[in-house]
Formats: sequence, C-alpha cells, structure tokens
Amino acid sequence: MQIAVDAMGGDHAPQSAVEGAVRAATEDGTAVLLVGDRVRIEDELTRLGLSGHRRTDHLEIVHAEEVVGMDEPAITPIRKKRRSSIRLCAELVKEGRAQAFVTAGNTGAAMISAKMVIGTVAGVDRPALAAVLPNSTGRTVLLDVGANVDTKPIHLREFAVMGHFYAQEVIGTPAPRIGLMSIGEEEGKGNDVTREVFKVLKTTGLNFLGNVEGRDVFNGHVDVIVCDGFVGNVILKSAEALAEMIFRMLREEVESSARTKAGYVLAKPAFDRFRRRTDYSEYGAAPLLGVNGGCFIGHGRSNARAIQSAIRRAVEFSAAQLDRKIHDKIAELHSQEERLLAGAHAQRVDRLKENPA
Repeated sequence: MQIAVDAMGGDHAPQSAVEGAVRAATEDGTAVLLVGDRVRIEDELTRLGLSGHRRTDHLEIVHAEEVVGMDEPAITPIRKKRRSSIRLCAELVKEGRAQAFVTAGNTGAAMISAKMVIGTVAGVDRPALAAVLPNSTGRTVLLDVGANVDTKPIHLREFAVMGHFYAQEVIGTPAPRIGLMSIGEEEGKGNDVTREVFKVLKTTGLNFLGNVEGRDVFNGHVDVIVCDGFVGNVILKSAEALAEMIFRMLREEVESSARTKAGYVLAKPAFDRFRRRTDYSEYGAAPLLGVNGGCFIGHGRSNARAIQSAIRRAVEFSAAQLDRKIHDKIAELHSQEERLLAGAHAQRVDRLKENPA
C-alpha cells in the first residue's frame, strides 16, 4: 500500500508535508510517494538527515513541475496546470500506484482533481467532505462540510451511507447512529429538503435516529450527522474558532497570576489530554468520500503531525476498502428504489385494466 502526499500543498510546504511523510515512513512503516518539486523535496530530506544512502526505502519522490496556489480557481489542475503536484497525486491513485492521496493545498482543486481524474464511485452523484469532531463520549462524523452547497434528498442519503461506513470502519463505531441536522427533533421540522430526507433515510436500513440539532454535534447522542455543505462548513468553522478561543482564554487566565501558574503545573497532564482531544492535527484531514480511492484534504496550516495523522487515516481508509462498501450499499438502495417504482407502475397498470374508463 502506498499513499501519495502533495509535498507542495499548504501554508508550510514543503517543510511540513515532507516532515510528516518522513514520520509516517520511519515511525509507521508506510510507503509514501512525495509528489512535488524534486529539488525542494531533496533539500528538505537533507535537512531531516535523510539524504543519499540514509534514505528510507519507504520514501519515493515523484517530480511535479507545477503548483496550484491556494488562491487559484479549483479547475486549475484540470484546465491549466496538468503537471501540478495535486493533479499528479490524483493520477497516481487513478493508475493504482497509490491507494489514496493527502494534501493540505487548495481544497477546491483537490476535490475537482479527485472527482475528474480518479472518478466517483458508481451510484454516487456528489462526493462529500467528512469532518471528525470530538464529542463528550468519542467522535462525531459530520458531512458534508463544504463540497456541496446545494443538495437534493438523494445526495443526503448518499452522505448518510458514506458517513455510516466511515464511522464504522475507520472510527471503530460498530453500529453508527445517524442524525439529520435540522432546527428541531420532530419529523416535521426543517425545510422542504430536510423533511423529504427524513422520509428517505427511514427506508435505508441504516441506524437512523431522526432529526438532530446543533447541540448534538458535541453531546455524543449520535455518531454521524448529515447536512448540506453550507450548514456543515459553518458548523466546522465555528467549532474550530471556539476551540481556539477556549485555548487562548485558558492561557490568559493561567498566566494572570503566580497562583494560577503554579496550579497549571499540577493540572498540565489534564490540559494536555484535553488539547489532544480537540486538536485537528490528531486526526489530520477530512476525507472526500465517494471517489474511487482515498482523498484526504487537510488545513492549509497543517503541521508535520497533522500530515502524519492524515496519512494514517488514508491507510485505514484504504485497508477497509471503503469505496467498495459504499458502492455496494448505494447499489442496493438504487435496486430497492427500482423495485418499488416497478411495483407502483404495475399497480397502476392493473388499475387501468380493471377500470379502463
């Protein structure tokens, strides 16, 4: 199994990407393809003490002449920069040289490259970005968090299927509880789309508990929350900003007096555990679910630890063959729909035969 890493993606590229890949190769034994400017990657490897004969067998460089900037249009790797690192990562997955790719670069470009180059799972119309957030008892998978702003009920059903398998196979939740984000728990609450989705999700055979509200993202009552990309992105960004504010306020309070500084020394292990539970770098990146292979997109500010964590998630994703399981469940649901439609059509024909007038 090999994971392609976009060495040129992110605010701290190539330093963070290369260091994270080196950690994954040396500490985890993962085979990594570093994709980007060969000279700059070699310089980083030399800085890390892995030049020449000291290079690990788990690292290979794939040269890319171009880089997609963070401010460039999402379509850039398809129309203009076909030799960009992010496009080549997708091509490596398409060719089977890598099972997944990881990038902290341009989110839109990564999604377009994955969808256009790798291709989507048969039956999946809209791939979705899934974020993993901490809750009071474990973790919550939230999707979509930005790939699809406007969605139809069938898309949200696909999100539920993909979130179910991700929570089950990667997070380790045996029977994921699924909730639909709305403005109230009652079935009739929400807009036209959420009310229709509620009816659709009840027929999937998944462990659907019904509507959930914003508080359920963090209270641990459900394991997967389904919503459109607009709502999901607002929740994700708000959660990240809140976590940063809490850390900043705690730091200010700790440093406000000698007594609180002394107390912090005693409480530091608890603070460290809290930080690990809420730190995005512990999970690394958000998977784009619904493509043929793995695509993991991290924060632009991802550090080496976040890149290493993202590579670990990519390995877990690939080992679980999630794309295949998503394909099989979506196909089952489509077949179920076709049988229902065929049955309804047959009933209409029978009624017309009985009452031709």
